[in-house]
Amino acid sequence: MQTHRLSTLPGGLRVITEHVPGVRSVALGFWIGTGSRDEPRARAGVTHFIEHLLFKGSERYSAQEIAERFDVMGGELNAATSRETTVVYARVPDDHLEIALDVMADMVLRPRFDDVDAEREVVLEEIAMLDDNPSDLVHDLASEAVFGAHPLGRPVIGRADVIASVGRRALRAYHRAAYAGGNVAVAAAGNVDHSRFARLVRARVDVEGGTTGLERKPAPRGLVPGYRFLAKETEQYHVCLAGPGIRRTDERRYGALLLDAIVGGSASSRLFQEVREKRGMAYSVYTFSSQYVDSGQVGLYVGTREENLRDCMEIVAGELEDVAAGNLREGELDRAKENVKSRLLLSLESTSTRMTRLGKALVTGVEIVTVEETLARIDAVGEQDVAALARELFSPERLSAAGIGPREERFRAAIERVNPGALARAA
Repeated sequence: MQTHRLSTLPGGLRVITEHVPGVRSVALGFWIGTGSRDEPRARAGVTHFIEHLLFKGSERYSAQEIAERFDVMGGELNAATSRETTVVYARVPDDHLEIALDVMADMVLRPRFDDVDAEREVVLEEIAMLDDNPSDLVHDLASEAVFGAHPLGRPVIGRADVIASVGRRALRAYHRAAYAGGNVAVAAAGNVDHSRFARLVRARVDVEGGTTGLERKPAPRGLVPGYRFLAKETEQYHVCLAGPGIRRTDERRYGALLLDAIVGGSASSRLFQEVREKRGMAYSVYTFSSQYVDSGQVGLYVGTREENLRDCMEIVAGELEDVAAGNLREGELDRAKENVKSRLLLSLESTSTRMTRLGKALVTGVEIVTVEETLARIDAVGEQDVAALARELFSPERLSAAGIGPREERFRAAIERVNPGALARAA
């Protein structure tokens, strides 16, 4: 049974809510269907930069006043930028909903773009911080190895040269193009009445109708595995093997959740057990996935010392080949199903998770599936479904390679065991 309600306001802005009995909080978010993939190369990073600047003051509230209002409420206020979405979100006691909505609507839709130069330095420091963190930076190298020069291959955080030079006028113009009525949704979950909330939103928004003024470049097709390596004097080699994934609306996404849990997404997963628990070759080893409107990405990460690198890649290659061959172990799929279903149910005790589920689905055009239907679709996945996905997504010869470490020749020797073809396309 559907528990959410949806309204579309004049101008196209959508309001979606879910009433959660027995709580005294409301999680709310302003969702914009624009992310880093929508930026032209000359503006790489402006979406994330604008997200920062929303907190620097609006028509009616200064940056100090925004912070003070939420401190008084004991509320949480934050924001995030991804490749396809931007969100400003909060969680507050229900009796503070109206003032929270008032402040958020003003900062998101009517920012002053004050203190651009000061915040520019903050973002440049954030980029520098990422550059100093190889376990995060290698994921950006992996996206570039998979998608090449396409915007999906760029870091969400952007490029330092763009952030250092972009001006206030360009930022305003980009905000005006992206934060258009049909591209904005407001989501809320918790102790909230839909009709009242929709009226409150309508009184505070004046978003023009129409669609975004940005042009989204379609995801590339026929991708071939790539290779990226960055030499750094690190104690470990940081390795990502990654490849194209499935889109958000692909019905196989339930099987993909189970495949992730089996390969590296849980404590009992193959990679965690074989690499970390049995052999002690890594502290951190896991799989990851991202799903986009028209594409996706899957991959795995491992950080290991030089003396373990080649053996570690041997183990990874062997496990990937085994799963791709359809060799699931007794009880493996059932454990993965219980893991995925239980994590879902536990997460839905959070009003923030429920709000995110609604808002993200709305701005990315994904069907909002009931919890009961989601559980049924997970249960319906069979071993052959998982094996077929594994062959498509995790066959070693399909994976790009990205690494950070002291010596490239050691990295190349290890990757050659997994996918020699990737080395032929070294950039």
